[in-house]
Amino acid sequence: MSDEPNRSPWRNNWAELPTMAPAPVRPGPRPGPAPHRRPGARHVAPSPLEPGAGRDPYRVYRVLREEFPLTHDPLLRAWVLSRYADVASALTDARFTHGHRPGDPPCAETHTDVDEAELRAVAERTAFVLARRIADRPQADLVADFCHWLPAGTVAAAVGVPYRDMMRLVRGRAASSLAGQCTAQIAVREKALAGFLADVLTDPDPDRTAALRDAPAGLVARAWTESLRREPPVQIVMRRTRGEIRVSGGTLPSGAPVALLIGAAGRDPERFRAPDRYDPFRDDAGQLTYGPGYCPAVTLAALEAEYALRALFRAMPRLRLAEGFRPERTGVITRAPRSLVVRPGG
Repeated sequence: MSDEPNRSPWRNNWAELPTMAPAPVRPGPRPGPAPHRRPGARHVAPSPLEPGAGRDPYRVYRVLREEFPLTHDPLLRAWVLSRYADVASALTDARFTHGHRPGDPPCAETHTDVDEAELRAVAERTAFVLARRIADRPQADLVADFCHWLPAGTVAAAVGVPYRDMMRLVRGRAASSLAGQCTAQIAVREKALAGFLADVLTDPDPDRTAALRDAPAGLVARAWTESLRREPPVQIVMRRTRGEIRVSGGTLPSGAPVALLIGAAGRDPERFRAPDRYDPFRDDAGQLTYGPGYCPAVTLAALEAEYALRALFRAMPRLRLAEGFRPERTGVITRAPRSLVVRPGG
């Protein structure tokens, strides 16, 4: 569990990070051959928070991975890790503190057993109700009309609270008392679902899209994992070191804040082939948004993705993006499409 139980696991409070100068970093061994510095390469590391980076953070991430695997970012006020091996290790390494992901081993220890069949039924029922509400419209925004409602609706139904009351509780930061700390983190599931639907509807391969319309749960799960890898809803998470830790490019000092670039790690070519390409059939799949352990929030997010596709395509067999519309993802710490305008009737 997090060392700060009252902090949302997805909120980054930069005001709490130290403003003192970073401790000196000691060079350390890095795995594999050192990258060749390109002609005209930068001598100062770019920052994910620099102006304009939010429009294309992956350009910044690429430079950091290749040229600055360990650097101190004055805007983040933290050391930055961007390579998959470093980020994946830091997310669960006990030598890092101040962090929590749904599905991490410590998280699983806090959850009581839940009825997965009931969760599945709740997700299916909520998704189909929402899909039918927009099926007859000439145009709809899936972010505002579907993704915004499904995660909160499933939680409300699962805990037996009227949906209108759940929304009031969410706004009042009291949902976790009913649904638990992880399941109550509804905003991340909203963003993840919006990104997933955007990936499916913009896939340039029509055969893959058609395959997902009536796909078995296993194939949908692979497409869901691929979406979380390529466009994670949470791009940056914070940790703090308990002691000196060797990583690519050097050694992190003890007691230092560290920014883990989830978005950069998911596109590391040392881990994934053709990492910028969306490919739900890839055989080197993986994602870092959620941990590998049991957590109702992780299960529920996957079920929401599965039944969102089933409900939308069943209620709207000719569903497609509105003419001329292309979803645009925005955000630095979290990232997702602001809108997803579709024509339910094709």
